[in-house]
Amino acid sequence: MSLFTPEMRLNPHPLYAQMRRHQPVVYLEPLGTWAVFGYDEVRTVFSDYTRFSSQISHLFTDPEKGTSLVFSDPPKHTMLRAIVGKAFTAAAIAKMEPRITALTHELLDKVAATGCMDVVADLSTPLPVIVIAEMLGAPTQDREKFKYWSNAEADLFNAVVTGNVPDHLVQADLELEAYIKNLAEERRVAPREDLISALVAAEVEDQKLSEGDLIQFVKLLLVAGNETTTTLIGNAVLTLLEHPDQLALLRANPSLIPSAIEEVLRFRSPVQAQFRIATQDLVLGGQTIKAGDKVGAFLGSANRDAAKFANPDTFDITRDPNHHLSFGHGIHFCLGAPLARLETRVALTALLERFATWERADNEPLQMVPGLVMWGLSTLPLRVTTA
Repeated sequence: MSLFTPEMRLNPHPLYAQMRRHQPVVYLEPLGTWAVFGYDEVRTVFSDYTRFSSQISHLFTDPEKGTSLVFSDPPKHTMLRAIVGKAFTAAAIAKMEPRITALTHELLDKVAATGCMDVVADLSTPLPVIVIAEMLGAPTQDREKFKYWSNAEADLFNAVVTGNVPDHLVQADLELEAYIKNLAEERRVAPREDLISALVAAEVEDQKLSEGDLIQFVKLLLVAGNETTTTLIGNAVLTLLEHPDQLALLRANPSLIPSAIEEVLRFRSPVQAQFRIATQDLVLGGQTIKAGDKVGAFLGSANRDAAKFANPDTFDITRDPNHHLSFGHGIHFCLGAPLARLETRVALTALLERFATWERADNEPLQMVPGLVMWGLSTLPLRVTTA
């Protein structure tokens, strides 16, 4: 079984279904990882942090440089999440809707008159980058740097998983750390109304983020806030194009946009896998996993498990309930989920309002982003007509 063939990258679900039927938990020799494919098993991995630890930061960065929220367990995770939650609040995110709406229309203004656009290059890539950069308080001229760094961080994650880390990704990581450190130092002296200033000031029970912890959170925000949202918007447009009946239903009833986003998250999950480390010998899916073994939870497979979802290979924007695992589960449920949902809702609303028709501009094979973790498009050219 290979998870890296072009065919697998385009459509992993037939293989996922085969694995759920015959080997819901299996050891993948090339990755040195136990792969978990069933919904209940994946949910167990996400929810049981005492047996499946997130403390795998040693695979990705020097622990002395700080602790990432996503690579930590209680009590450190509890403290980090409480402090970060003081700054990265749902209320603060909700206040950004007018700005996100304005940015979306600015981007679409550039392509509306041409009758063509690349959803990835013209909308889903620049929008999250600009939003995150503005949230952090980074100067406008540094947006391109942020996109480069966010791409590099995602590539670095994939490179570590596959065991081959190019020097240029290590260099990009060091550049980003230096940039965040400098920005935080500026805000300690002269705070502003931005996320970096809020993170510097936030504290819980007299505890603040260390410089290293702050850097790790901003790095996480770049990957989760940019790459995931970029992928989600592109996946949403592609999936609606592939299901014209659902696109017509959405046009007729735009109030279904939030439900449609949840179904895209389930049906074409932007993040396909997350990793943990077993803390003890245990049995999962009939397999004995040893303490210290790496475990990959394939949530992209779990989200199509017929034991949990009726007609799992059917894309249904009215699906209810829809208990997908695309934002994780338990204590590590994605802190940035409200932002991803908001940006995608605004983007889909604007596309539906401004363009009466969407269609693919060519019949070329879909080009997927590289790697095992993210599942999305590197480009999606469309022909559009204005409403």
